Amino acid sequence: MIKLVIQSIKQTVIWGLITGIAYPLVITVIAQVAFKDRANGSLVMRDGKIVGSALLAQPFTGTNYFWPRPSACSYGTGASGILASSGSNLGPTSGTLRTNVMDNTAAFISGNNLPTNAVVPPEMVCASASGLDPHISPAAARLQIARVAASRGMPQEKVKALVDQFTEAPQWGFLGQARVNVLLLNVALDEVAAGKRQAAAN
Repeated sequence: MIKLVIQSIKQTVIWGLITGIAYPLVITVIAQVAFKDRANGSLVMRDGKIVGSALLAQPFTGTNYFWPRPSACSYGTGASGILASSGSNLGPTSGTLRTNVMDNTAAFISGNNLPTNAVVPPEMVCASASGLDPHISPAAARLQIARVAASRGMPQEKVKALVDQFTEAPQWGFLGQARVNVLLLNVALDEVAAGKRQAAAN
């Protein structure tokens, strides 16, 4: 009996060291060496400060920014500091879903001064399954160019060039769709504006 207890204790200690210390340490070292940016959350820096993660959407609402897709969990940016992730879980026959889609469509058309019969990309009227998706389609970004350019006093061609610059191709050329990371695009817009102010000051 005592022998079995001692063997059990040894097994617990050995496997605790392997799975609780050695394995996590090896994986952490590999991640930090080979995938440091992604292992640390794909953080986005501006002026030496963290402004967000390229993996998570943020609630941009000003006319001078590109807007992300709607979120069912307020983009997980609650005052509690807890990162929430949730879809609306509304089915195709839901009256609430229909109302949300109609309201989001009207708000997008009105906010971007589009014709009332404009076709709005689906991601701009429906929340994602996670509520945290950072990307929109190039079509959704292009519909916002005129508003952003007018608000910032920039030529539309320059804003369009930024949209093109931050349009990501499908992964490995065939997985998913082309997409635009809203946070990265908006940070680039701010950097362009900061550069113009600096040039004017000089």
